[in-house]
Amino acid sequence: MIRVPLTVIVFLYLFVFLAVIFAGWFVDERRRQRRARQALQFRLRCAICGFEFEDRSASPLPNCPRCGRPNERVEFDPL
Repeated sequence: MIRVPLTVIVFLYLFVFLAVIFAGWFVDERRRQRRARQALQFRLRCAICGFEFEDRSASPLPNCPRCGRPNERVEFDPL
């Protein structure tokens, strides 16, 4: 039989517990970031009136629903 001190057992238990918690957090954070990137993929902001809208068409110059002006597809910056 292998003798293991109680402190080592407690340390291993806490280490495994915290590793599982960290791994779950890491996976959840990566999924959240991916969903946020996908949500912004089709998001546009009108250069004239500043209206934010979503356009899933393949048009290189989608028209703004508010003012009707064409807009270039540029990467949307949420900040």
